[in-house]
Amino acid sequence: VLHDVALFQGTANEIEVDVSFQYNDQYSESIMSFVNNVRTKDGGTHEVGFKTAMTRVFNEYARRIGDLKAKDKNLEGNDIREGLTAIISVRIPEHLLQFEGQTKSKLGTPEARSAVDAIVAEKLPFYLEEKGQLSKSLVKKAIKAQQAREAARKAREDARSGKKNKRKDTLLSGKLTPAQSKNTEKNELYLVEGDSAGGSAK
Repeated sequence: VLHDVALFQGTANEIEVDVSFQYNDQYSESIMSFVNNVRTKDGGTHEVGFKTAMTRVFNEYARRIGDLKAKDKNLEGNDIREGLTAIISVRIPEHLLQFEGQTKSKLGTPEARSAVDAIVAEKLPFYLEEKGQLSKSLVKKAIKAQQAREAARKAREDARSGKKNKRKDTLLSGKLTPAQSKNTEKNELYLVEGDSAGGSAK
């Protein structure tokens, strides 16, 4: 655990919003959401509003403190939510309440998205300012997650395109001359002193 629980409360669009969150040094995220005290295990619009606001506010803060430069890509939501545990609870009047599907496990109320977004967007910037050292460490954690994600993506692309093999050949092109034959039993290694002694071996 990296800090005490943060708690935001407010009302927007006739919807009461309670959001609490805490970061740890793990790599996974855990978000639980509730509507009128009933668990929405498949998430819904209230979770979307929370994630959207978190991503936007963290990126704005990271740019303002200079950790993200103008040329840098924005942090993605997954980068920012790495190590996050959050609980989102909304109380919605009956006339606004909508669920997706028959199980009522996923909230569909459009106003819930904008309500949660509005409360988080209002409260989170003040929290980040107040907890300066913590906030900077959370931004750095997110940037490391972004770098790891980019490195993994590049490694996958290189593996698919065969660039890895080309790079190995490039490394050999200085003092070592690669063998012409692909048959390893016929290949021999010659060690010579100086480039000129290699003669026609090149």
